[in-house]
Amino acid sequence: MMKEMRVAGITVDPFTNTPIVILKDIEENEALPIWIGLLEASSIATVIENIQTPRPMTHDLLKNILDRLEAEVVKIEVNNLKDHTFYALLHVKARDEKFTIDSRPSDAIAIALRTGAPIFVAESVIKKATKTDFQQKGDKVVTESTDLEDLLEGLSQEDFGNYKM
Repeated sequence: MMKEMRVAGITVDPFTNTPIVILKDIEENEALPIWIGLLEASSIATVIENIQTPRPMTHDLLKNILDRLEAEVVKIEVNNLKDHTFYALLHVKARDEKFTIDSRPSDAIAIALRTGAPIFVAESVIKKATKTDFQQKGDKVVTESTDLEDLLEGLSQEDFGNYKM
């Protein structure tokens, strides 16, 4: 079962300085943090902060291509969490054909924000993420969920606006 979520903001993990996109469900009962790369965080932040760039950035270019091809991003889904890595799908419709495209969640979210597509997360992913003991895993930079819960509970609305490109 999927749960619709929205981007609540971007913050930085105080332990690792890694950007985190925070998704919240529509009722704001559940939050899902996803650690992302700096470039993807910048891309998401430009939409959140309504910043216009002089030239199209990568996600803007992809949106322009989709528009030119008259393709529509119907929705995105964060559909799996495996080995501390989130997975996502873009659901696209073009010329009466529907198909899915594998994506990193950060790219899918950046595209969803540009196209107005809704963001869905599998409830199993939300449950797995809250039970996952996040720690340093290879090149994955994450933190323990109890630290994360403390961090999220301590964040105010102003903290989400503190992310700067």
